[in-house]
Amino acid sequence: MLVVITGMKIRSRGISLQRDVKTGRRYETDGLVEAQYQPRSHGRVLRNLLGIAGKREMDRTELAEQLRTMAELVERYDQDHRFTADDICGIHRIWLGPVYAWAGKYRKVDLTKGGFTFAAAVHLPRLMADFEKSTLSEYTPCKSGSVEAIIRAISVVHTELVLIHPFREGNGRVARMMASLMSLQAGLPALDFGSVRARERQEYFAAVQAGVGRDYRPMERIFTSVIRRTSRKRD
Repeated sequence: MLVVITGMKIRSRGISLQRDVKTGRRYETDGLVEAQYQPRSHGRVLRNLLGIAGKREMDRTELAEQLRTMAELVERYDQDHRFTADDICGIHRIWLGPVYAWAGKYRKVDLTKGGFTFAAAVHLPRLMADFEKSTLSEYTPCKSGSVEAIIRAISVVHTELVLIHPFREGNGRVARMMASLMSLQAGLPALDFGSVRARERQEYFAAVQAGVGRDYRPMERIFTSVIRRTSRKRD
């Protein structure tokens, strides 16, 4: 994921993303720890508190911390909890706090992936406040009656959070943890995202992009598949 200077347009609901990314100019990140890479990592591992330089070792560490975090979050948030922007930061901090100094803090750099630009860092506090007042307050706690309504709620929250991309690293995984917590609130099991990461990566990224125009149907199809697969495995 590149750190770049980008042109951004902000529409009334909070996010508008401009595709003409200026990849030729690097964002001025001198002095920002979140923009630095671990020595001897060949630019593959962000500077971290554990001194890990190997990508595989970092992947294993982040996964272990994520499993620990999910166990803690299940005990922390009950079926009646309405999530807030502070909760989102808290989830990120609980997970990556042992690994990165900037865990739980909004990023200070702009990010783009595959030519797609996420929300500009300067707007993140306002965007997350709007996300809390509108999306989180409407869709959490996730206790809607029908499966279709539950899928809609999870899809909207997930897509909007990924579009904002509030953190330097781990945004998709935080959004997936949120989806699992919402699923548990609705009386469903924690979700299994294995095949989304493996076989359906391009479909998933296209679903995120569709959310720019408030079209959540592609993400709803993905979560319908995830919930069905999770239920089958549980049975």
